[in-house]
Amino acid sequence: MELARIPLRRLGERLAEGIDSTLLVLALSLSFIGLAALYSASYDNPARIANQLAHLALGLAAMWLVAQVPPQTLMRFALPAYALGLALLVAVALFGDVVNGAQRWLRVGLVRFQPSEMMKLAVPLMLAWTFHRNESSLRLRDFAMAALLLAVPVALIVKQPDLGTAALVAAAGTYVIFFAGIGWKLLAGLAAAGLASLAPLWGLLHEYQRKRILMLLDPTQDPLGSGYHIIQSTIAVGSGGLVGKGWLNGTQAHLEFIPERHTDFIFAVFAEEFGLAGGALLLLLYTLLVARGLMIAANAPTLFARLLAGAIALMFFTYVFVNLGMVTGILPVVGVPLPFISYGGTALLTVFIGIGLLMSAQRHRKLVQT
Repeated sequence: MELARIPLRRLGERLAEGIDSTLLVLALSLSFIGLAALYSASYDNPARIANQLAHLALGLAAMWLVAQVPPQTLMRFALPAYALGLALLVAVALFGDVVNGAQRWLRVGLVRFQPSEMMKLAVPLMLAWTFHRNESSLRLRDFAMAALLLAVPVALIVKQPDLGTAALVAAAGTYVIFFAGIGWKLLAGLAAAGLASLAPLWGLLHEYQRKRILMLLDPTQDPLGSGYHIIQSTIAVGSGGLVGKGWLNGTQAHLEFIPERHTDFIFAVFAEEFGLAGGALLLLLYTLLVARGLMIAANAPTLFARLLAGAIALMFFTYVFVNLGMVTGILPVVGVPLPFISYGGTALLTVFIGIGLLMSAQRHRKLVQT
C-alpha cells in the first residue's frame, strides 16, 4: 500500500509545481461562484453547465502549462503570438462569421473562436518584450513604436465592431506603456489627444453604438430598444437588496427580463439572488486577485516580467470595472464578460492563461537575468 502511494504523492507534487496557491484559490472561488450563477441563469439550457465545466478544465490545464514556462522562454513567443493574432484578425475581417451583425468569429471545423481574445495577452506580451529589449536606453521612439504596435490590433478589433474587447486590449497595452516609465507630460499629452479625437470618432461609430452611449443619460428614452439592457439590469441589481432573494429565486432572470443573462449581464442575475452582501464578496475576491498580481509584478526579477504581470493584474481590474459599470448603468453597454463568471470558452481560457502568466513570474522570481 505504501508503494502505491508514492507515485500518487509524486504526481501531486509535480502538479503543484509552479502553482501559486493564493491565485489558484481565488480563481477557483470565482469560478465556482460563476457556476452557481450560471446554473440559475441557464435554467432553460442546462447543457451550458457541462460546457462551462469543460471550459474550466481546459482553462486549468492551460494555466498549469503556462505556469511551468519561465518568463525568459515566454519572451520568445511574444513576436510569434502577436503576428499570429494580427493574421487572425485580418482573417476575421476577410471571411469571419457574422453573429448579430458583428464579424468577430473564425470557424475551424466544428470549433468557433474569437481571435480578438488572444490579443488581450499577445499585445502586453509584445510590448513588454519590446521594452525589455531596449531597457538600458529607452527613448521616445520606443514609446512611439509601442503605441503603433498597440494601435494596429485595436483598430482591427474596432472595425469588427467590438468596442468592449478593443477597450480591454487598449487598456492592457496602455498599462505596459505606463509601467515602462512614460513621462507624465507625454502621458498627459496623449490623454489630451485622445479626448480631442472623440469628436471625429463619434462620426465613425455605428448608429446602435451611438444610441448605447446616449442611453447613459436617459435610458427611458428608448425603454424597449437601446435602453432596455440598462433598465432591466439595474432593476435586477436593485431588487436584490441587502442579502438577495436567494439562489434560483431571481425573478428578473427567470422571467427572462434580463438580456444576455448568462454572459455579459450575469452579474445582474447574481446581484438579484445574493444582494449587496454577495456583490461585496465578489468584489473582495477580485480585489485580492488584483492585489496579488500587483505584488507578483513588484517582486518580478526582470523588466519583462514586471511589465507583463502588472498589465495582466490591471487587466483583471479593467474587466471587472467595465462589466459592473455596464450592468449598473454608469458605462455604455459594450459587451465585456465578467471574468471567471460569464459563460464562454474563449474568455475563460484567456483569463486562466493570464493567471498562468502571473504564476510563471512568481515561480521564477528568484532567477537572475543572464
